[in-house]
Amino acid sequence: MASGSSVGGDSYDEEAAAAAVPRRPPLELDGRGAASDHRSGFIPRYQVGSSKVDTSERYFDEWQKKLPNTDEIRKSKPRSRYFTISGVELSPDNMAVATVYFVQGVLGLARLAVSFYLKDDLHLDPAETAVISGFSSLPWLIKPLYGFISDSIPLFGYRRRSYLILSGFLGALSWGLMATLVDSKYSAAFSILLGSLSVAFSDVVVDSMVVERARGESQSTSGSLQSLCWGSSAFGGIVSAYFSGSLVDTYGVRFVFGVTAFLPLMTSAVAVLVNEHRLSSGERAMSHSGSGFIETSKQHIRQLWTSVKQPNIFLPTLFIFLWQATPKSDSAMFFFITNKLGFTPEFLGRVKLVTSIASLLGVGLYNYFLKAVPLRKIFLATTIIGSALGMTQVLLVTGLNRQFGISDEWFSIGDSLIITVLSQASFMPVLVLAAKLCPPGMEATLFATLMSISNAGSVSGGLVGAGLTQFFGVTKDSFKNLALLIVICNLSALLPLPLLGLLPEESGNA
Repeated sequence: MASGSSVGGDSYDEEAAAAAVPRRPPLELDGRGAASDHRSGFIPRYQVGSSKVDTSERYFDEWQKKLPNTDEIRKSKPRSRYFTISGVELSPDNMAVATVYFVQGVLGLARLAVSFYLKDDLHLDPAETAVISGFSSLPWLIKPLYGFISDSIPLFGYRRRSYLILSGFLGALSWGLMATLVDSKYSAAFSILLGSLSVAFSDVVVDSMVVERARGESQSTSGSLQSLCWGSSAFGGIVSAYFSGSLVDTYGVRFVFGVTAFLPLMTSAVAVLVNEHRLSSGERAMSHSGSGFIETSKQHIRQLWTSVKQPNIFLPTLFIFLWQATPKSDSAMFFFITNKLGFTPEFLGRVKLVTSIASLLGVGLYNYFLKAVPLRKIFLATTIIGSALGMTQVLLVTGLNRQFGISDEWFSIGDSLIITVLSQASFMPVLVLAAKLCPPGMEATLFATLMSISNAGSVSGGLVGAGLTQFFGVTKDSFKNLALLIVICNLSALLPLPLLGLLPEESGNA
């Protein structure tokens, strides 16, 4: 997608996720951002296996067979027990997953506060802000490690519950530090890094749960489950959007950080709803024992390597990385709209509210109209349209929009609304595809690997954008070359299109 059209703040990643940056949802801006991620619907799920099984693998297989099959547990439940939304049962398990995604969205309450804190309290330039944003996204680049830990090392007898609880506590700690002790760009970067680690780890855990449910399901069911997850995240962004700006205006950034510190505790609370078999002491001892742990580790590494090197996984992943790695001008635009145009935190909160609603509309657009459309067509159309619309930021920078009778405020809202809908709609099939590529037994690890590659592309794009910002001399006070920066960033979004052939031709339902 085009970059530089965001009006709500700096890039997040996967956090993302991320309603404030409508360019590409994290994954994780890291919202996604992150938010935030890849494939899952255009080819049959790849099954990893070997016809030659040595005694160590046979030992591992016998141990794995003792574990409960999550699919069998789910299918054994009477479907009539729970209400359904778009084909997804609102079971306690699914409610826990949706709540964790909701927390990821509602954590956007502090995103504007962080941007203003770095700009006004620490007096950083756009390039420095972009670098800190990229540094804070590092936890999203090693998501396979969290998946490996979650899959291989049960904590207190659980592979999912315990890590969700710990992630919530870590997030509360990070924002508590921001509210009290942080007073430099280094301590701020460290605290934001901890918060990003909290969200990334919990994201891996719930992603693995989603993948377990998507395995073996139809494209429509899998897409509906992904839509529920990202819809919950978008709803969380809507809940926090307006207040993110008004609270900064009224009470200051420290107060907002303090309020945000309580939100990750919701993740810890809903962990008890996860339907997970508690391993017996013998199974835990086997998992933690030298032979059991080593064999589990070897098996996961073999499965991961065997899966990733397959052309039907590697080639689409390469395209997604390049698609995400185009440079962005979000940090420079944030400084322009606040320092030059005088947009207040309260108004930016309203813009963030619009982009959060637009993200939800993008989820609905995909869920009801685009699930059967080939990926190539989705990427081609949304990238070209997004790049063209991204150029409209030049009108805002040069003031030409006012000559057409459109105020800066309304122009920013309209631009962000359209771009966010396109971005979210183009990103949904990536997530569905990634889920359905994961083989049984290593859902968290492989899905996290695919998402990390996507996040690495997004971080790379942010750092390239920071370098271009520095090169063109765009600072917190000088925006002479900002229009040129926007044009270059948006044109670069078209560069991956000749590689669309790396994606499969068939639709997601094929």
